Amino acid sequence: MEDQYLKRRVTTGCYNVDVSNPNSVWKSETVLFFYLPTFAAQVSFMLFSTRTLYYILRPLNQPRLVAEILMGILISPELFGSSALSDVLTPLKSILTTETISYVGLVYSVFLAGLDMNFDTILGASRKATSIAIAGIFIPMVLGGCIYALAQNMYKGPPEYLSEFNTTEAYLFWTLIFSVTGFPMVSHILADLKLLYTGLGRVALNTAMISDFYNWVMFALLIPFAINGGSAIYSVLSTVGFVLFCFIVIRPYLVQLIVRKTNQNEWDNYGFFYVIMGAYACALVTDLLGTHPVVGALVFGIMIPRGKFTQMLIEKSEDFGVVYLAPLFFGSSGIRLRTIYVIKTQGIGLVLLILLLSCIPKILSTVIATGFHGMSVLDGVAIGLLMNAKGILPILMLNSAWDKQILSVESFSILTIAVLIMTMIVPLIINAIYKPRKLYKQNKLKTIQNLKAEAELRILACVHNPRQATGMLSIFEACHTTKLSPLRVFALQLVELSGNTTSLLAAHINQHNQQQCGAQGLTKAQEDLESITNIFQTYTDANENTSVETFAAASTYSTIHEDIYNVSQEKLANLILLPFHKQSNIEGILEITNTVFQDVNRNVMRDAPCSVGIFVDRGLGSLFKVNLRVLMLFIGGPDDREALAVAWRMSKHQGVQLSVVRILMFGEAAEVDVFSHVEPRGLLSVVLDNEKQKELDDEYVSSFRLKAVSNEDSIKYSENEVRSSEGIPEVLNELDQIGYDLYIVGQGAGRNYFILSELMKWTDCPELGVIGDMVASDNFGSCSSLLVVQQYGSGGMVFENSNATQHTSEAVSPNNDESGALSVKIE
Repeated sequence: MEDQYLKRRVTTGCYNVDVSNPNSVWKSETVLFFYLPTFAAQVSFMLFSTRTLYYILRPLNQPRLVAEILMGILISPELFGSSALSDVLTPLKSILTTETISYVGLVYSVFLAGLDMNFDTILGASRKATSIAIAGIFIPMVLGGCIYALAQNMYKGPPEYLSEFNTTEAYLFWTLIFSVTGFPMVSHILADLKLLYTGLGRVALNTAMISDFYNWVMFALLIPFAINGGSAIYSVLSTVGFVLFCFIVIRPYLVQLIVRKTNQNEWDNYGFFYVIMGAYACALVTDLLGTHPVVGALVFGIMIPRGKFTQMLIEKSEDFGVVYLAPLFFGSSGIRLRTIYVIKTQGIGLVLLILLLSCIPKILSTVIATGFHGMSVLDGVAIGLLMNAKGILPILMLNSAWDKQILSVESFSILTIAVLIMTMIVPLIINAIYKPRKLYKQNKLKTIQNLKAEAELRILACVHNPRQATGMLSIFEACHTTKLSPLRVFALQLVELSGNTTSLLAAHINQHNQQQCGAQGLTKAQEDLESITNIFQTYTDANENTSVETFAAASTYSTIHEDIYNVSQEKLANLILLPFHKQSNIEGILEITNTVFQDVNRNVMRDAPCSVGIFVDRGLGSLFKVNLRVLMLFIGGPDDREALAVAWRMSKHQGVQLSVVRILMFGEAAEVDVFSHVEPRGLLSVVLDNEKQKELDDEYVSSFRLKAVSNEDSIKYSENEVRSSEGIPEVLNELDQIGYDLYIVGQGAGRNYFILSELMKWTDCPELGVIGDMVASDNFGSCSSLLVVQQYGSGGMVFENSNATQHTSEAVSPNNDESGALSVKIE
């Protein structure tokens, strides 16, 4: 048994090398016949395996690291070694070459980790985030040491074998791995779960950045002692001197060079290549000084100024280092694994016990730290789970400990699986226990109609660029604000996430830090956010009863509506204000800005947690210069009542002249469409619902006429009758001749009129509703701006109503004739 344990520590392999160029300087085998084809096959297989696992695990919100570690486990000798592909893809002769090239990708990955770290944010972090990070480092180290002592006592094997790993160096490696938090993993998990812009997300993100930075510092300072003993003091001191030299001497010139070339757009592929080579040069220096080469790459990454250059650099080179070469590093780690053998010799019970205990220290320490800051236990557990997410650093530590024979095969294999499991369970548990939208829906009546007159109005204004921000100021100006009823605006810039962590961080950096790096070549998103901030700040300075908070949300456009939902919940917004996907040109014609913006608006309206408004900006003048003439068209339904509530609030402003026109349906126009909803509810149900909506409309309009029209000379009310589908355009054309600055209309939910359902099939922008689409159409010829309102609780908007209605009609009435719909005339 003792011989068996000793054999597992040393692996010896022999292979032949055919020297093809025998000279006195370089003696090697030609790479074209064996090494290059084998390397290409390895990269192809690992890339295919990693991508396949990643897309399989994406529904579970798993980060790429999980797929890479799983790929390494799959190609371990116990699983992959017995297959025929093992001799082709992982021959013994290619292992040294593969590991050497994998370190090229490793160094670049750590260089990117340095780019992700914002030194100003770390130094200026809040006391809460710093204390949680420190507690999340040192408490897990203490508990991790206890877990390692327990594991050493419970391992089965010869005492002589186990005693060789009962060393200070082994304890140091084990405890440091327990203290690690992977900041890139935390940021991606928070982004995937749409928690990045919540209170929990902000605390977790800042805590993870601080923790990750300190973890790398401890790795650079302590690991040399674990590997080289007391003589490492010279390596550490020389490395510290090199780091100081880089920041004091090199960094000022490097920043000046990068800023100058970025501002003058002088970067080309050669320039990017030289910068990347700087990371490898620093890695070479720290390697020669006796510390790990990745320390130099990390330092060089932190030295690079954040901004436009960083984004360009990552876009140019990220795939080469992270996508293609980094999986080789995890593959070489998998070759070392002996998981099945450890389970057979040590027992599944011991392995599961250590895995379970490994998940506890971070959570326990975070719960203790957050408790001192008054946070709930649930938030503490959630942040603790997020701090359990590991990055590339623990795998690097494990490989170093294996190569130096500091950790046993049992500890190496179990800790590798623990890193995988701790990272995998984070998004699963967080998604299960922390659902802000579920909590939000318990707070009903988040509408303008149900908002008390003296209550604060909270608007979440979503913009893509500064021009849209400028246009929305007129809406804020029109809102009547007093000390008792102030206006609070949350300006949210919507940024498309390009796929790398740096873009995510650029959008999430505090405004203070953004202004500090303004001279260092901002990205387009940062420039827009700075302009948007200045626009709203100028507006706030001129309006004492209005406050504005400006920040950004970075996500893919297909899911950014979920970020809007969560920010709305976090800020308790009453109204989400969205920009139309078209903007007015010099001739007053609406031109498409980006069709994706329309998809974003539709996604928000489908299941918004509060009322929603879409603003079509054709250029409103400032209220300080001219009175604003507002027309509110009222047909009926919850959306129209919400629109009337918005107009009612605006009418209290002394610069607003409001005209409310109620369109009454008679005759053919009053026919009810029983298929106005996608789900068939029955003829009687639709008719009763229509009558109920009429009662609510009459009640609210009567209240408006009694309280507002009778007491204000600036408010006018009139009624127009419509008896056919041609009557609606005629009324609109007649009203537009008067010349209004702003139309306010409801989107149209709750209107069960057949003619509106038919007109809806011909709309170009169904998110605006029938009336809104007519007013926004260039064929209508209006120069007025438009605000379309959808009330929260009206069921959201379904945009495939044409097809859906036809399918429903066919399903309910298989014998339908050419009419294709059923209507009921209400007298």
